[in-house]
Amino acid sequence: MIHDVVIVGGAVHGASVAYHLAADPAFGGSVLLIEKDPTFQFAATALSAGSVRQQFSSRVNIAISLYGIDFLRTVGERLAVNGERPDIGLKEGGYLFLATDGGTATLKRNHALQVNLGADILHLDRSELTARLPYVATDGIAAAAWGRSGEGWFDGYTLMQALRRKARALGVHTLTGEVATIEREDDAATGVRLVDGTFIGAGAVVLAAGTGTPRLAARAGVALPVEARKRMVFTFTCREPLPGFPLLIDPSGAYVRPEGDLYIAGMAPPEADDYPATDFTVDHSFFEERLWPILAARVPAFERIKPGRAWAGHYDFNTFDQNAIVGALPGFANLFVATGFSGHGLQQAPAVGRGLAELIVHGRYQSLDLTPLGMTRIAAGQPLREENVV
Repeated sequence: MIHDVVIVGGAVHGASVAYHLAADPAFGGSVLLIEKDPTFQFAATALSAGSVRQQFSSRVNIAISLYGIDFLRTVGERLAVNGERPDIGLKEGGYLFLATDGGTATLKRNHALQVNLGADILHLDRSELTARLPYVATDGIAAAAWGRSGEGWFDGYTLMQALRRKARALGVHTLTGEVATIEREDDAATGVRLVDGTFIGAGAVVLAAGTGTPRLAARAGVALPVEARKRMVFTFTCREPLPGFPLLIDPSGAYVRPEGDLYIAGMAPPEADDYPATDFTVDHSFFEERLWPILAARVPAFERIKPGRAWAGHYDFNTFDQNAIVGALPGFANLFVATGFSGHGLQQAPAVGRGLAELIVHGRYQSLDLTPLGMTRIAAGQPLREENVV
């Protein structure tokens, strides 16, 4: 068995690469999308809080999300199959970043760049914030930035399945199996070998296996600074109506947003407690002792809530600079990677899938240059700094 492109990892990034390859008029080859767990029970795609924003501080991340929102807005048309249009439930409620006095200069600088690149972000002083969202306490807050349009949340699982379904409709093959190693000859990947011993030949290989990607890359001789890190998501109900509630980012890093009649919330643990993840256990005391007090102080209505279900997922966390690693792996002419998204993967999947498809088909990025996300920066010890990490 041989294919022009073999993609390892069938969740949102692998599916996006597969779709963009199959949809490219210049590509006439065969694509195989391999996934070890078709239930996606532990996939970050299925466990993500599912959001999109342009409020980043780096040009490449802003541009990636500008394409991302355009893609999400047109998913029904782009990914329709036999007249059936997927609905990912996109809600453009906006991100609301709150800044203290010490963060106002950064907020203003980032806002200027975002607007310059075409994002619809409003800069709000404290009085404007209170007038717009009176239920948000402004103690310690000097300014805010809010996405008037183009930012919000959506159903990531439905997006993934829509990409997979459209890719199959365009001729992409799928296989349930676990890849053990990448086979190589000189500077080329020749294919993949499954744990059952089956060899599948490939003209090019894409590693998009989430937290499993570093292990496969290591077996191919490439070390990636990516680890699995656990993040927990908590839900609750609030008695008081809070109209127009955005995806609020507190200066502490805590976030909260509406989800139907519920709210979902989370935050990263302290750096000293943020170690490589080995389980999916939820620590409910984290919500009660750390997260809830922050939320209740920022939104007094949240003092009276009823906690609901909670879950945990794993980030593919880039320990070098918390930005994605995308592109060809060093030492290979035809082995590509998409990993290290550090919580931004779902919203970046459309642009990353398009970019890798362009590299494979055309030998270069055509629509958006993703070179800043390549391995070269890591080898050179030059991190891509992102000030808006959530």
